[in-house]
Amino acid sequence: MLNTSEILSTLSMIKDQKLDIRTITMGISLLECAGDGAADKIYDLVTRRAERLVAVGEDIEREFGIPIVNKRISVTPVSLVLGEREEPVDIALALDRAANTTGVNFIGGYSALVQKGATRNDLRLIRSIPEALSRTELVCSSVNVASTKAGINMDVVKLMGEIMVETARLTAHRDGLGCAKLVAFANAVEDNPFMAGAFHGVGEGDTAINVGVSGPGVVKRALEACKGQPFDVVAETIKKTAFRITRMGQLVALEASKRLDAPFGIVDLSLAPTPAMGDSVAHILEEMGLTRCGQHGTTAALMMLNDAVKKGGVMASSSVGGLSGAFIPLSEDIGMIDAAEAGTLTLDKLEAMTCVCSVGLDMIAVPGDTPAATLSAILADEAAIGVVNQKTTAVRLIPVPGKGVGEWVEFGGLLGRAPIIPVHPESAADFIARGGRIPAPINSLKN
Repeated sequence: MLNTSEILSTLSMIKDQKLDIRTITMGISLLECAGDGAADKIYDLVTRRAERLVAVGEDIEREFGIPIVNKRISVTPVSLVLGEREEPVDIALALDRAANTTGVNFIGGYSALVQKGATRNDLRLIRSIPEALSRTELVCSSVNVASTKAGINMDVVKLMGEIMVETARLTAHRDGLGCAKLVAFANAVEDNPFMAGAFHGVGEGDTAINVGVSGPGVVKRALEACKGQPFDVVAETIKKTAFRITRMGQLVALEASKRLDAPFGIVDLSLAPTPAMGDSVAHILEEMGLTRCGQHGTTAALMMLNDAVKKGGVMASSSVGGLSGAFIPLSEDIGMIDAAEAGTLTLDKLEAMTCVCSVGLDMIAVPGDTPAATLSAILADEAAIGVVNQKTTAVRLIPVPGKGVGEWVEFGGLLGRAPIIPVHPESAADFIARGGRIPAPINSLKN
């Protein structure tokens, strides 16, 4: 039972420290819609099953006093339900209409799983991504190009660099915004509630309710009380704070599941920052004693933060899943933005940090003239980190048309703003042109 002190503490976390439920995401299986004519069937199914999602989220927000920033939908990877005579973009447009009808913020699942090989429909969908994202507002797309069990599909890695360039070109009037809704994964998970990478896995049921919680400001405030203390005290403080955050997420998830008559899936305890002051993962790391995020010591601090968050979460809920850890999206974290502007946080340092945190190179703006092969090579490097370390990694790069290093791009809202940072100028064309598949590492042999 909660006592008065705990209730007041939680209220302070919400009011003063920017604790929120980042998203309630309803996963919806589209498998019954497979085949020709899928677009209309998908629209009908999604709007029927998610009809009350936004209203229920708003009711819970009002009744419990807990901010719920986004309500979202994830669906079965669309390439799996695409009919032979169906145009993939027609399904993207149907998903966008469904998202608008239900009132959600985003819908994810315009996706393909091609870590070992790609079917004809997989390739049709991937090649349609630039047009789909340029013609829709709320649709998000993801492609899983690698896994620890399968290795890295370098043919698709090559293709994804070209897809990023074309998506940026088709949305050039919005500074390449389409690329902010496109992510390439290694080891993608089936129950991720966060966009742009959310999809409803084939191992899931008809529906599921997954909740993503975020509280960087809460963790930073907790660490302010243990200045100068040893790292084991810091880790214990983070763990206890993560426990409390996760319990709140579990409460909201179970309540949404009951009211929507949909099974509870997971709570994703990810420290997902926003551009707002006081809501930064970088500032947590700096609270540990770093002068600025990106300097020497940053990777060690991030490793401890990520691990302590997970330990606290699994103590609070038996259904922690998704990505669960610390996100480092450059444009969405005010501390990361400041560090990148100062030159402390570079692309190479961000890559090193992804070895120990959740996800990967996220929301990074690069020069608009960056070659497709260079984007593919960055993706290959990040996929390699995920494959060898048996963890989820991802790349969401935005080559901003017409802009170069030192200029800024503004996306607004949760997507934030970012300085355009440099990439290595050496050509990766010959490396990427080889194609084929980088085999799975020896540590994949666990059967």
